Amino acid sequence: MAPGSALLVLWVTWLLSWFLAAAWSRRTRVRQAGAEQLQYGIWIWAGALLLFGGSRRLGPLLDPIYPESRVLGWAAIVAVALGLGWTWWARIHLGSLWSGVVALKVDHQVVRTGPYRVTRHPIYSGLLFALLATALIRDSWAAIAGWLLVLAGFIVKLRQEERLLSSVLGAEYSQYQLDVPALVPGLW
Repeated sequence: MAPGSALLVLWVTWLLSWFLAAAWSRRTRVRQAGAEQLQYGIWIWAGALLLFGGSRRLGPLLDPIYPESRVLGWAAIVAVALGLGWTWWARIHLGSLWSGVVALKVDHQVVRTGPYRVTRHPIYSGLLFALLATALIRDSWAAIAGWLLVLAGFIVKLRQEERLLSSVLGAEYSQYQLDVPALVPGLW
């Protein structure tokens, strides 16, 4: 199996399992409006199209950046698997509080276990890591630009989540923000 085929298997398996697991979520107490979802959704979807797509209209943006390497390809596959595994670890610790959009669940609380001890948004951290490795496998400026757009979308979404959680969970969430970085340990 080539790294490109393994990449497809990893992402399709992750996507299917992620959507199936949405059933075990609690009732939503507060959900953001569609216009707010668009503020980050446009960035994420545009980035995903560049990262996973490949329209010939992009021309030189699809040209390879570096020479093909099976070693780099398989190392990136391992990184994708680690990133996606990290998202599942986070989702399991978040449990029924998970939501695909910025929302507050019934009896919402701060989760500080597992990967939530390392970053406040470990699902985003894992996805960004897996997507960066995917961009390395895709080997084009379009893929790198796609990753940057997804990063921008996650930052917008993260800020929306932080505002909502801070407004509802108050001092407990504020302390969590002081104790644990948002995306990357030791950075932000």
